[in-house]
Amino acid sequence: MTQRYDAVIIGGGHNGLVSAAYLARAGLRTVVLERRHVLGGAAVTEEIVPGFRFSVASYVVSLLRPEIIRELRLPQHGLDILPLDGTFTPLEDDYLWRVNDHGRTMREIRRWSATDAEAYEEYGRLMVEMARFIKPILSIVPPDLTGYDPREFLPIAGLARAFQRLPQHQQAVFVQLMTMSAADFLEQWFETDPLKATMSASGIIGTYQGVRSPGTAYVLLHHYMGEIDGAFRAWGIPKGGTGGVSLSIASAARSLGAEIRTEASVASIMTRGDRAVGVALESGEEILADVVLSSVDARLTFDRLIEPGVLEPSFLEEVRRFKFRGSSGKVNLAVDRLPDFTCLPGTGEHLRGAISFSPGLDYMERAYDEAKYGRFSARPYIDMIIPTLVDPGMAPPGKHVISCFVQYAPYKLEPSLGSWDDQREAFGDAVIDTIAERAPNIREVIVGRQVLTPLDIERTMGLTEGNIFQGELSLEQLFFNRPVPGYARFRTPIRDLWLCGSATHPGGGLMGANGRIAALEVLRSRGRKVA
Repeated sequence: MTQRYDAVIIGGGHNGLVSAAYLARAGLRTVVLERRHVLGGAAVTEEIVPGFRFSVASYVVSLLRPEIIRELRLPQHGLDILPLDGTFTPLEDDYLWRVNDHGRTMREIRRWSATDAEAYEEYGRLMVEMARFIKPILSIVPPDLTGYDPREFLPIAGLARAFQRLPQHQQAVFVQLMTMSAADFLEQWFETDPLKATMSASGIIGTYQGVRSPGTAYVLLHHYMGEIDGAFRAWGIPKGGTGGVSLSIASAARSLGAEIRTEASVASIMTRGDRAVGVALESGEEILADVVLSSVDARLTFDRLIEPGVLEPSFLEEVRRFKFRGSSGKVNLAVDRLPDFTCLPGTGEHLRGAISFSPGLDYMERAYDEAKYGRFSARPYIDMIIPTLVDPGMAPPGKHVISCFVQYAPYKLEPSLGSWDDQREAFGDAVIDTIAERAPNIREVIVGRQVLTPLDIERTMGLTEGNIFQGELSLEQLFFNRPVPGYARFRTPIRDLWLCGSATHPGGGLMGANGRIAALEVLRSRGRKVA
């Protein structure tokens, strides 16, 4: 029998679950359909090696919006974010170790450069001011530049007035952040190469660009907007892995009345005339709904789930121009002992935060140089964390899991290399070899590993070309251009079909803002009260 709902949501990633929670809270009969056996999309925890549980893809949290945590009461549904203490950058015969304790960090930077220590304080204050200024953009609906409704521009007018109130120096810095490369921006402030390289890494996460590519300074700011308990640029590890975040949102959605189904793969979005009327599953089941929300990316939604001939060719051309260009991979390790770094031997506090393999700006740019020509980096940038040092339940007693986020790993390989299926283990070996340069015991402590290439991320998580943000966070693909000019307000050319995933404003990351704003826009369109 065909079932009917007020709203059906395609995809059980964190944005889809957030949308479901808000729609259910407003009284809409809502169902979420997830293709896999497990919820969360890229924010998922799975037992890959027996006894070892991994945050398979997404692995830290910072951007998750405080209003979502508060409005959905996520701590009551199991959300628990544990502190990630600082960043350790191992070098050949030294290290740079910044921690959450400001005094210790200042002493460490002063050990490298007294000038940088002074600049670091001023830089931190300035970036917090920039984050405070731009933060409201995370909650607004971009205007349609082709439309005629002046009310859509009111939030932008408010932002423009706020910009006018900024001191002239801060206005200039904001323009620099919108236009400069991360490396060039940071070189205005600092002289210590490992410091500049490690800080610049935030500007390239999930992009097919290098630290010297214009526009990456904005991505630096994008990640600075994250906060935990009101502290900007704070990062944490969700207890139970990032799947714990997704499961807490799912629990909140269910408590509000949403239905969530796994192993329910959507084959197509059903349309009648110019509007969406439901979805058809791979099983043959049809589900009717007054509105359909898709949390999968724009290419999957419009190119694969909509029947040919329904959308205008010009719109589809715009969708196909949207850049994905996945550039990152993931290596998850199960180990029976901790890695031992030659620059700072032992199992001390330096292992409790992020471990950044970013010794210098030239190192970072060379890693990108290889990717430009279709090769994965022989010596990549690696962001490593050992979550079991703060959440020991993720592994058997005395053992650990290690998460390694890796750039660069271009989705499209140089033809002579074959496919990613041919290169997967070589890519994993390159990551281990790079770690071994600083922690020689790494090979002997590994008892299991999982290597995820961009192709694996596409196949498993449904992220086109393995892009972790459902489309690059480059300036031309943000705000009223995300994902297509004229359709950045979560609506689509098909009536009652909405987008709610990371392909929409404000972009990617374990944020939830996309799902929340989309749900609130759906409710407004239906005349429902938005709490």
